[in-house]
Amino acid sequence: MRLLCSLFAARAGGLSLALALACMTLAAGVALFGVSGWFLTGAALAASAMTFDLFAPSAMVRGFSFLRIASRYGERLSGHATTFKILSDIRVRIFSRLIPLVPFKAAAHRTGDFVARLTADVETLDMVFLQMVAPIATAILGAVGLGIFLVLVMPDALPVVLIGFGLTALALPALIVVAGRHSGAETVRTAADLRIAVLDGIDGHADLVALGAVGEARQTVDAAAAEVRRARLRQAWRIACGPGFVVLGSGATLIGTLWVGLQVLAEGRVSGPVMVGVLLAVTAIFEVAGPILRGAGRLGAASAAARRVQSLVDMQPAIRDTARPVAMPASGTISFENVGYSYGRDHVVLSGLDLDIRDGEHIAIIGESGTGKSTLLGLLLRLYEVDAGAIRIGGVDIRDVRQADLHAHIALLTQEAPVFIGTIRDNLQIADPAADDEALYAVLAKARLDGFVRGLPQGLGTWLGESGETLSAGQARRLCLARTLLSPAKVLLLDEPTAGLDRPTEAAFLADLLAVTTGRTLVLATHAALPDGAVDQVYRLEAGALSPVG
Repeated sequence: MRLLCSLFAARAGGLSLALALACMTLAAGVALFGVSGWFLTGAALAASAMTFDLFAPSAMVRGFSFLRIASRYGERLSGHATTFKILSDIRVRIFSRLIPLVPFKAAAHRTGDFVARLTADVETLDMVFLQMVAPIATAILGAVGLGIFLVLVMPDALPVVLIGFGLTALALPALIVVAGRHSGAETVRTAADLRIAVLDGIDGHADLVALGAVGEARQTVDAAAAEVRRARLRQAWRIACGPGFVVLGSGATLIGTLWVGLQVLAEGRVSGPVMVGVLLAVTAIFEVAGPILRGAGRLGAASAAARRVQSLVDMQPAIRDTARPVAMPASGTISFENVGYSYGRDHVVLSGLDLDIRDGEHIAIIGESGTGKSTLLGLLLRLYEVDAGAIRIGGVDIRDVRQADLHAHIALLTQEAPVFIGTIRDNLQIADPAADDEALYAVLAKARLDGFVRGLPQGLGTWLGESGETLSAGQARRLCLARTLLSPAKVLLLDEPTAGLDRPTEAAFLADLLAVTTGRTLVLATHAALPDGAVDQVYRLEAGALSPVG
């Protein structure tokens, strides 16, 4: 899996340490069992007049016990810490790829599918290293170490042990992986379908209630949940068989080793205590087979999840930077020159649109819903690419500058601007991470929210609920305005910033907005009634073209 290999390579140091400690844990466990068998058997025979040194093996038992405890703790600590870092890397990588895709809804993907890939699929990958990669590597290295030991002590048992261990810890898991590939992919698919159905029901709840379709939506969710249950039960059966196969494999190998060992013992080529030590050492090495077989049952789902995540990582955004970008002008007139844009072949939104916006000018664009006001702002931010014409800033085509520079020059505030889970400070510093509290209160004052925040017990450190549920609609909109004003952008785009507000709140918001944006270029797309003289020019967008009003 390319995705996991690249992530593992980036965390090779931590994974190597975890693997080394896992091998040390296995080696200490095998040695502890072997020495214990040798020690106990030798001690029992010593009571029958056979001389045996009790002190050396007893010291070895203590030493291997402490070593196993310490290495096991270190393995868990380093392995889980590195795994959490890999999960963080996966999320960062996916989110960085989603940012340029989300404005287009990634065409073939729904919101629920994005959420599924960001949650369920990533969680499916969380234990791949600890449950599959590390145990398999440890098993191979452990088998090599035990093989060397058997060559030196009881070489006749080597073929029996390697065949039994190889079949149980390596061949059988491979068969389980092959057999479970379809059910694993089905588990991931059905889980994604369930999340999509639930999120669609939540997002469209009001419409479902209004249309009397709640029952059908509930049936869809119930059917998706039933599919998830069936898929996970099939996967659980394979996982549950793992311990049984380990017992059978280790038991058969132990019997074969005992059969060979008794013959060697009868020939006098090995002592009784050593043979018992070998038997217990063979039993101990099968400790690693359990995690492998459990992980094998989940590998099909992990593989399917990795493919889904990789498909997002590999997606290329429709809007890309030019190979040789030019510098973004610090200022200059914004010019729409014969701009055309359409959704598909039949839905023309803009056609031959011309517009010049001077530095520091405030304009408003009005028009019916669906006439293209939001599209016009999206084109200026280059969230969409014009089909015809060009948009220039200071004479430079925006397609010739880096998107990051363009987005630093222009800030957008929409009616859907979110309040994120976190503190007030967290929400504001999205616009400027280096801003101190003084700067934050200054921008809150511009948005007329500083008095409210100062009156809170924790001030800027006040925790906001999901989607700003602890704020009123007007307060949430003002917080988003403050965040936009904190941005150093020279151009501000506001798309229906007062939607959903009552008339008095809307009027107060617009009055404050127009006052605090002095000195910046402002483009306001709105249905709201504007006070006389509030902006320098009002344009009506109709039939794909702009016409001055008044």
